Amino acid sequence: MKSGFLEKLVARLDRVVPGEVQQLVTRLIHEKGFLEKVFEALHEGVIILDPKGVVGFLNLAACQFFGLDPAQATGKFISTQIRGLDWAALGKPGRTISRDLEVFYPENRYLNFYLAPIDGVEEEHEPLGYVMLVRDLTTTRAEAEKNLESERLNALTLLAAGVAHEIGNPLNSLDIHLQLLGRKLRKLESAERKPLEENLATARQEIQRLDLILKQFLNAVRPTVPHRERQDLHVLLHDTLRLLEPELESRSVAVELDLAESLPLAFIDPGQFQQVFYNLIRNAFQAIPAENGHITIRTRVSDFEYVISIEDNGTGISPEHMGALFEPYRTTKASGSGLGLLIVRRIIREHGGAIAIESEENQGTRVLINFPHTERPVRLLGAPDSVIDL
Repeated sequence: MKSGFLEKLVARLDRVVPGEVQQLVTRLIHEKGFLEKVFEALHEGVIILDPKGVVGFLNLAACQFFGLDPAQATGKFISTQIRGLDWAALGKPGRTISRDLEVFYPENRYLNFYLAPIDGVEEEHEPLGYVMLVRDLTTTRAEAEKNLESERLNALTLLAAGVAHEIGNPLNSLDIHLQLLGRKLRKLESAERKPLEENLATARQEIQRLDLILKQFLNAVRPTVPHRERQDLHVLLHDTLRLLEPELESRSVAVELDLAESLPLAFIDPGQFQQVFYNLIRNAFQAIPAENGHITIRTRVSDFEYVISIEDNGTGISPEHMGALFEPYRTTKASGSGLGLLIVRRIIREHGGAIAIESEENQGTRVLINFPHTERPVRLLGAPDSVIDL
């Protein structure tokens, strides 16, 4: 519709005959229907608002982003339809706004909305309304986080190579020289030998601890290929619990096993998965107070994946620490290296799985692991829907 058409029509309404009115109304309806189809075809959400923030129109994409019913949302204040959106702080005459927001219903998405005023034909103090354009940034944000994580790991890998060379070799040399000192100490008298042997033992323990930290660091960052074989997950789990039994008993922590009755053999690297169980169970009982400690381990299997959960009734994780769980050297433990969860996630990912952590402060923590037990075959997708002519 040409610019100024409606103004000219209004100016000469008193001279329009009934037949022309019908033609003009029909033309307006067609124009409106065409514009609505254009809006519905957009992947971006479009919401038209009046100056007070009342919804006049919203397209299908906007409804999907915010879980709205167009029939119910139209005519309602935008603040009542999108919870957390304060229209009083946004809807100012003549102001253009661009903001990011996170929504949790109907799906967890990261969105960006661009709010612009709709100016009238003549300059007025208040716009005729506002148009809100909403874009989905979820995929873009996930890719950015993935790239950032990749850059971090690449930097750590380069650092690991330097650490292995600069620290690993001197540690081996120190250990050899301490062994030589130990042989010479055995030639001394018992009274002179005993205090020196204690000091020597302490030095060797510290070297072993440094060597362990170095190995953990290297295992956390350098790429490895799992040596897969068919293994029973329950056997690996029981073996791990036997290793940890003395520590569990010393802390009076009870372990409850809720295991699937029939679990198919998993095609995994047994050594790596035992490391996963060891780290997660150890994290669980270290987070439990001195009394009434309890850990529940569950295993389930579906048609295509295993589901393993390890849940404790410990102190939980504070919100400020939840966002940095998988960052290297970020730990809440006084003696922790901050690499355990990083190693666990790398192993799970190399097996095609995923790890999720749910926690509430003073309520405990639940770790959920999902990974496939069979390779999924390729699946032919249906032909794309034909494009509908508008």
